[in-house]
Amino acid sequence: MTRVGFLLQVRPDRLDEYRARHEAVWPDMLDALRRHGWHNYSLFLRPDGLLFGYVEVPGTFDEALAGMADEDVNARWQAEMAPFFAGRGSAADTMMEQLEEVFHLD
Repeated sequence: MTRVGFLLQVRPDRLDEYRARHEAVWPDMLDALRRHGWHNYSLFLRPDGLLFGYVEVPGTFDEALAGMADEDVNARWQAEMAPFFAGRGSAADTMMEQLEEVFHLD
């Protein structure tokens, strides 16, 4: 199992709507994430829009992203969510800045 931390930047003017969208993630999107082995997936949001994500995946993060890239629901979700993010690119799953794990208690 690979533990992954990543950063994204949500536009500060879209924070409330971003939160609301994640209170009602589409069931078929949740199914796709589970199908591709995404476990303990969590998102944490600072008031300035800095988003920290954490997920555990069975292989590499690149493999987990590639599996989701093959899902039609992911393309639809990414298109819906793209306006919420600042930075390069248009889809969050192409802009995730993966962090290096330097410590894990276990």
